[in-house]
Amino acid sequence: MTVFDALSDARDEHGQWAFGTGIEDVATEITAPVPDGVDAADLAEYCLMLGDDALVCGHRISEWVSNAPELEEEVALANTALDLIGQARLLLSRAAHLGAGADEDELAFQRNEDRFRNVALAELTDDGDFGHAIARLLLFSSWRLALLQRLLGSRDPVLAAVAEKGVKEVAYHRDYAARWTLRLGDGTEQSHRRMQAALDTVWPYVEELYRVSDVEERLIAAGVAANPAETRADVDAVLDELLPQATLTRPDRPPRGTVRGRAGRQGVHTEQLGHMLAVMQSLARQHPGAKW
Repeated sequence: MTVFDALSDARDEHGQWAFGTGIEDVATEITAPVPDGVDAADLAEYCLMLGDDALVCGHRISEWVSNAPELEEEVALANTALDLIGQARLLLSRAAHLGAGADEDELAFQRNEDRFRNVALAELTDDGDFGHAIARLLLFSSWRLALLQRLLGSRDPVLAAVAEKGVKEVAYHRDYAARWTLRLGDGTEQSHRRMQAALDTVWPYVEELYRVSDVEERLIAAGVAANPAETRADVDAVLDELLPQATLTRPDRPPRGTVRGRAGRQGVHTEQLGHMLAVMQSLARQHPGAKW
């Protein structure tokens, strides 16, 4: 057995280590019937939203591999990225099964930026600033955890399965980001200043997390999707407890605007997503259909 065989072997009852989704009988889940009264195109679009959030944010976090300040943080961030990419794989596979694309790889590596449905917070670059990366992860994970908790009772089995495993993973992501926020915010004068500046920078992108798209409205009514507007109180509760302990101030900055009411859920992104996709998709686009 080689080291590569060991990496791809199933390790325990949760499935393959690192490269699997961690959800048993994936093929059965992905091909599960669309719940009664639900439009398949709406469900596919919603899976793209949640899958793209995880894929894009996971890639951003993976950029810290070999760049983190300590080896322990490198491992922690790599595992965080793998958790999110595992969630993305199942969600994009479900979307593809429902007609959004050929398969998860085509959706990840062959779409242009205007076809991605992630929130802008997930795509923001941190320019190598660890405090910025922590601020982004704190806000993203606090919101995603609240969203996944509400999806535990979804009528769609794939969304419910992702939520069941995801709440455990994202709870760790939030705890990790919170501990670093405390350490940096209530650390040295410089670390406090930089952590506050990081929060100020990402704060305008928070409001988008609570907007409800037309697709989400229909799926919420059908008992399939979670209402992002309902997550605000959960996120605020985390920040109200954490920020004072970290000697940080909740930013008072206006939210980022939309383009005629359109934002990430409608395919309108910052220029940073295009730069990120150029890197993330380069190999797959140079060798389309290649098998490894």
